[in-house]
Amino acid sequence: MRLQQNQVWRKGENHYRIVNLERLAVDYKLLKDPATKEGTHHRLSKKEFCRLLRGATLLP
Repeated sequence: MRLQQNQVWRKGENHYRIVNLERLAVDYKLLKDPATKEGTHHRLSKKEFCRLLRGATLLP
């Protein structure tokens, strides 16, 4: 899995947009609707974020 900034991942009804990508941490925004771009900011380690995305699909 190759992570990059501004990628949008979908898992179930939730969408995750990577806001800031660092060496060991990921800042992401949890979105209900990616068109509105409204959501809550969260921060996880890269390892935890990859576990969160397991089974998710990358949106174009």
